[in-house]
Amino acid sequence: QVQLVESGGGSVLAGGSLRLSCAASGDSVSTMIMAWFRQSPGKGREGVACFSPRGRAARYDDSVKGRVTISQDNAKNTLYLQMNSLKPEDTATYTCASAQRYGTVCSLLDAQYDNWGQGTQVTVSS
Repeated sequence: QVQLVESGGGSVLAGGSLRLSCAASGDSVSTMIMAWFRQSPGKGREGVACFSPRGRAARYDDSVKGRVTISQDNAKNTLYLQMNSLKPEDTATYTCASAQRYGTVCSLLDAQYDNWGQGTQVTVSS
């Protein structure tokens, strides 16, 4: 069974940076399709970024393109989300997820993912 544990959230001023981590166990980040999602109060969960190791391809939501980078460290079996130029509207609980399917294309739709972490809070103030 895959377990995912996020860390790295916190409070920053607008324009600041954070790097979120998602430590995986039970399977390897080098093979799983994985993604980051976020949810803020009153809003639905939205996909932020995803990565397919087999396709070596990432996908980003338009709201974060150019400011966010998804990456992985196979040796540490950890997925990362580097977030720069943060905005107040980035405030949300960020959760990582993994899919039980293997493929070359990842999705930003939450229905495509099977395993979820508990989330880490990111708060950006102006």
